[in-house]
Amino acid sequence: MQGNSVDSLVIGIASSPAERRQLARLLGGSDAFLIVSTVDQAREFLGVVETPPVPTPPVTGVLADVAPSPPPPPPDLTVDSDRRVLRWRDQEIDLTRLEHDVLLCLVHAPGQVWTYERLHLEVWGNRHLGRGSDMHSVVRRVRGKLARLNAAATIHSVRGVGFRLVPV
Repeated sequence: MQGNSVDSLVIGIASSPAERRQLARLLGGSDAFLIVSTVDQAREFLGVVETPPVPTPPVTGVLADVAPSPPPPPPDLTVDSDRRVLRWRDQEIDLTRLEHDVLLCLVHAPGQVWTYERLHLEVWGNRHLGRGSDMHSVVRRVRGKLARLNAAATIHSVRGVGFRLVPV
């Protein structure tokens, strides 16, 4: 099927609420995903009917909105790692080491959701999340710097999962 765009849907099966939350975090970069509790629920969703049909509880999983990935930020937005500055068109603003490292992750994968755990591992070098206030503080400062430059990009929070860089 060359030249045809094929929409994809990832279906995950997790029996406990905690496992479903973890699976949602892992699938956060997918265009669309469905998380159900049992194989029977997945079959019901797909319209696969066994003979005889097995009664199943209603589907209670999480269905993400099917939406195209956001376009990358404008090419005018760059991070100069040598000088540790954020550049938007002809303007620059200094970044701290943490701001630089967080923004560098997000800029190199625009639109992709970076989980709290993955960002913490990349930027702080460990898996400790605690309350996450350290990460939220850095993101808040970077958002402010993007706004001061009037950059056409910002950082969106994906509640309970992480962050992603998106165009404004």
